Amino acid sequence: MSTTSPKPPIRTEPRWPAMVALLAIGGLRFALPEALSWGPDWLLLGILAILAVPTVLTHRRGMNTLNRLLGIVTSAIVTLDMIWSLGLLIAALPKHRETPVALLQSAAALWIANILVFASWYWRLDGGGPSARERRGVHTDGAFLFPQMTLTPETKRTMGEETWNPGFVDYLFLAFNTSTAFSPTDVPVLSRWAKVLMMVQSLISLATIALLAARAVNIL
Repeated sequence: MSTTSPKPPIRTEPRWPAMVALLAIGGLRFALPEALSWGPDWLLLGILAILAVPTVLTHRRGMNTLNRLLGIVTSAIVTLDMIWSLGLLIAALPKHRETPVALLQSAAALWIANILVFASWYWRLDGGGPSARERRGVHTDGAFLFPQMTLTPETKRTMGEETWNPGFVDYLFLAFNTSTAFSPTDVPVLSRWAKVLMMVQSLISLATIALLAARAVNIL
């Protein structure tokens, strides 16, 4: 008679937080003046809404490769849009064409978008993505060393974390810390690609804050 304990059921990670974050990025575009974005205000949100349909369908049908590709395309679109708007903001500062209120509002919107964009990248790429993390059942290897990954098996059982996997909120917290402290706080970075992404995110955040400070004291 086998005494092997049954394998714990796989926890399915909800995808709606990541979807809400992407739609929020599209919504933040309405906070930008027309001169700091390409196309009408609703364009990015419309593109994201259209891409959300096949993304949800491929996930529900288990088409993981296509789902991952759609997710990467979606994240790439919002990243390029954010970088484009940031470039227009930098170019607009010396010309003084936008009001201080509009510049402050635009910088705040881009700073928030920066957090959401890179949280989506970390969530989508770490450990092969959410679907790959689910199949493994428990997150033990990835680009980031979360505190739960350092717990002993006994501690995990006591805390009920035997099948712990990071969710979107974990990556959102990581991205928030990167934009505010310009470095991870409680989550060491292990992978080179993650280090590169975090440097880019910190650079964008630093540039946004520095430009606002410069504008505030009339340096530009």
